[in-house]
Amino acid sequence: MFGLPRKLFNEEHELFRQSVRDFIAKEITPYNAEWEKQKMVSRESWKKLGENGFLGMQAPEELGGMNIQDFRYNAILIEELGLSGCSGPAIGYPLHSDIVMPYILHYGTPEAKQKYIPGMVSGDLIGAVAMTEPGAGSDLQGMRTSAVDQGDHYLVNGSKTFITNGYLSDVVVVAVKTDPTKGAKGISLVLIDAKMEGFSKGKPFEKVGLHAQDTCELFFEDVKVPKENLLGKEGEGFKYLMTELAQERLVVALAAVALGEYMLDSTLSYVKERKAFNKSLSDFQNTRFKLAEMTAALEQGRIYCDYLVQLHNEGELDPAMASAAKYNMTELQCKVADECVQLHGGYGYMWEYGVARAYADARVQRIYAGTNEIMKELIARKILK
Repeated sequence: MFGLPRKLFNEEHELFRQSVRDFIAKEITPYNAEWEKQKMVSRESWKKLGENGFLGMQAPEELGGMNIQDFRYNAILIEELGLSGCSGPAIGYPLHSDIVMPYILHYGTPEAKQKYIPGMVSGDLIGAVAMTEPGAGSDLQGMRTSAVDQGDHYLVNGSKTFITNGYLSDVVVVAVKTDPTKGAKGISLVLIDAKMEGFSKGKPFEKVGLHAQDTCELFFEDVKVPKENLLGKEGEGFKYLMTELAQERLVVALAAVALGEYMLDSTLSYVKERKAFNKSLSDFQNTRFKLAEMTAALEQGRIYCDYLVQLHNEGELDPAMASAAKYNMTELQCKVADECVQLHGGYGYMWEYGVARAYADARVQRIYAGTNEIMKELIARKILK
C-alpha cells in the first residue's frame, strides 16, 4: 500500500516478522492447497509451528513458553498468515494461541495448566473453544449443554457446532450450563479432553470457504469432567467469555485487514498484466479509482488496528472498541473481496485464482466471533449508556 512507517513495531519485531514470513513461505503456503482438499491442516504443521516458537508465546517458561507479554508479536503472526492468503491456517493457529490458551492461562487450575499448556505450546495438543450450539449462537444464555455436579466431577451432556479446530482438537474450552435457572450467571467453562469417554466429533463440515479449517460438531454424552477442569469459578463463565472476547475480536480484525491486503496485492499484480482494448486494466480510470478506494480504506484500517494493539498491550482495550474493529474490518474485507473479484472479471470466479478463494473465505468473518449485528448492538450500548 502506501508503505507508511508503522511506529508500533521496533527492529526486534521486524526481525521476528521476517522469520515468520520465511516460515510461512516454506512450511505453510506450499501445502495449503493440499490441506484445503483434506479439510484440515496437518498435525505436522502444528508441531513445526511449536518447534519454531510460534505457538503460545505468552505462556510462562516453566510451561514451555517464552513468557512474551507483548501482543505485537502475536499481531505480526496474525498479519503474516493473512498476507499469505492461506485463510484456514490464518484462523486456526491464532485461535489456538490467542483465544483458547488465554482461558487456561487466566482461569485454569495449576493442574490443568501443567497438563495442557506445554503440549499446546509444542503443537502436540490442539485447542478449540466451544460456545455455539445448533439452537444457540450469539445468544449464549439460550444454550442447552449441561454440566451436572456429581461431587468430584461434572457430568456433561449436549452438543456444540461450527467449532473451529474442532476435528483435530485435543482439548476444548466448553461453555456449559451448571445452573439453568440463573441465566448468564448459570454459565461455567470447563476443559474437556478429547480422550474423555463420551466425547465424540462429527466430520468436518462442507463449508463455502475456509476449506483448510477443520470445523465440525462436538458431542458430549455423559462425559465425566473432573472438578480441576473447571475454569475459574462456577457460574462465572459468561463474565470470563465477555472479558476474553475483546482479544478474540481484535484477532479477527487484524486477520481481516491482512487478508484484505492480500487480495489487493493480488489484484494490483493482475490489473498491471491483464490487457483490454490494447492497454492494461490499470490504465482505466474505473480500475484506478477502485484500487485507490481500497488502498485508502485498508490503510485506515491498519492504522486503527495498530492503535488498538497498542491499547491492548497497555491493558486498555475497551470491548466496544474491539467490537467496532471487528465490525468495520470484516465489512471492509468483504467489500474488498467483492471489488477484487470484479476487477478480475471471469477469472476472479475461478478457484485457481487466490481472490476467488479469498472471496469465499471472507464471508464468514461477519458471522463468527459474534455476528456484526451483535457488534453494532454492543457499540450502541456503549455510546447510549
